Amino acid sequence: MKRLALNYFGTFKGLSREIWWLALITFINRSGTMVIPFLSLYLSEDLSFSKNEIGWIMFAFGLGSVAGTWIGGKVTDSIGYYKVLVRSLLGTGVLFVLLQLAQSFFEVCAGIFLVMVVADTFRPAMFVAISAYSKPENKTRSVTLIRLAINLGFSAGPAIGGLIISTMDYDGLFWVDGITCALAALMLIRMLNPKKTKPFEEEVQNNPVSAYKDKPYWLFFIAMFIFMLIFIQYFSTMPLYYREVFLMSEVKIGILLGLNGFLIFAFEMPLIHWLEKTKRSKVGLTIIGLILTVISFLVLNMSVWIGILVIGMVLATVGEMIGFPFSNAFAIERSKKGMKGQYLGMYAMSFSLAHVFGHTFGFKLIEKIGYTSTWYLMALIGLIGVLLLWFLLKTLRNKNELY
Repeated sequence: MKRLALNYFGTFKGLSREIWWLALITFINRSGTMVIPFLSLYLSEDLSFSKNEIGWIMFAFGLGSVAGTWIGGKVTDSIGYYKVLVRSLLGTGVLFVLLQLAQSFFEVCAGIFLVMVVADTFRPAMFVAISAYSKPENKTRSVTLIRLAINLGFSAGPAIGGLIISTMDYDGLFWVDGITCALAALMLIRMLNPKKTKPFEEEVQNNPVSAYKDKPYWLFFIAMFIFMLIFIQYFSTMPLYYREVFLMSEVKIGILLGLNGFLIFAFEMPLIHWLEKTKRSKVGLTIIGLILTVISFLVLNMSVWIGILVIGMVLATVGEMIGFPFSNAFAIERSKKGMKGQYLGMYAMSFSLAHVFGHTFGFKLIEKIGYTSTWYLMALIGLIGVLLLWFLLKTLRNKNELY
């Protein structure tokens, strides 16, 4: 047991001090965004909005996320990741507190949109910071540590949020969200101020190509949009499938969804550490991750045995654990100095766009063709993403640009 623990913690060795601080700041920030998991309940119970109105508000939420990642990428290249991170955290904190003042439908739509624009400028800047504070050989594991912090934050946030609602009502939730964002900003200023920390030197590139003119990167962008589009079904349409087809209780559904977070916490870093030693390309490993996710949908239609749901969740989670860190590392390495914000903003935007369209797309499909056909179609869409990544891999090999 002691040997296992030592081996596990050994996979974290070599990461810079700044990456550890960035992970802690990210954890505080993500565990603080407690409003998000309870947003639909707040809109329904406290503001008495209809399901149609809530749908449009969530659409504004998604659009704000897309706009924020795009703006974040542009601004990061202009003023640097540190200033963007600090302003995003402070701005989000203020806006979360003010959001409780919005009462009408249009006020809430505008407020949610604005919150997400400011909040998601953080994401491209954070990816650029990971690149700046990581040695080349540690970038994938640095991404994995940040992902671990995000997952732990999202796990802690709803639990703390539920406690706050029960004792302080929703008003307390907005205040706590705002305060935690401010605390994360203060920690960032204290620990990662450029006057006190020195990023690792990177190769200077003359006249770097814009991400929007990088044709292979557009293939990658579309493939990652597809990857996320099908993966998010596990947290939108899949719980409904568990309930309606397998008649699972909320507790059992929660345990099954929680399996995703547990597997990531327990196995992602050791898995990434081992896969890095295989010297496979990052695009090739992303393909493996997407293939596993595709298989996870196919197995759901193979049996009515309830254990098949666990197999599907495990396959999808392993696919996520392989696909997302290595795809993120590819985006970091593909990005050019001076254009990093654009590249990493595009990467984050592929996820944001998937959230905008993926949930509604999944529910509409289930309504029209049922669960079985929907899972087959998701697998087919995933295979299109696999083909795009395979073509990208072939293109990079021909250009001798493989990472």
